[in-house]
Amino acid sequence: MTIAELISTEVVKVPLESKVKPDVIRELVQILMDAGKINDMEAVVEAVNTREELASTGLEAGIAVPHAKTDAVNDLTVALGISPDGCDFDAMDGQPSHLFFLLLAPPDQSGPHLAALSDIAKIAGSRSFCKLLRNARSAEEVVELFLED
Repeated sequence: MTIAELISTEVVKVPLESKVKPDVIRELVQILMDAGKINDMEAVVEAVNTREELASTGLEAGIAVPHAKTDAVNDLTVALGISPDGCDFDAMDGQPSHLFFLLLAPPDQSGPHLAALSDIAKIAGSRSFCKLLRNARSAEEVVELFLED
């Protein structure tokens, strides 16, 4: 399953309200909780934060991919948050992150998790697509961009 197949308006938030890393993580997890995609918000927040302590998932070019494996999901799940102003996510290039892909997978599902990370790497490689996402004004517009891609 591709990232595009997992993106729907219920798991996209434009713009994110949070301005600091821990709050961004919590806001992304809340999106999935509200969408009925997870069954234990605190367990997910803890799993993502534990993963972040190993190494930041703030990549380059304004993209961050906080992720974790957790029993709080049954299948690969994604939330996408967009912060037009950016947020310090301890990115590799030292720049603010604007596009946040939260990925969650059950502990026994490595394949889909790795495939999703690969999809995000491809998205990160398209500066024009990332710019379109950053400039999106609504969840509907984001979903439309993924459908067109």
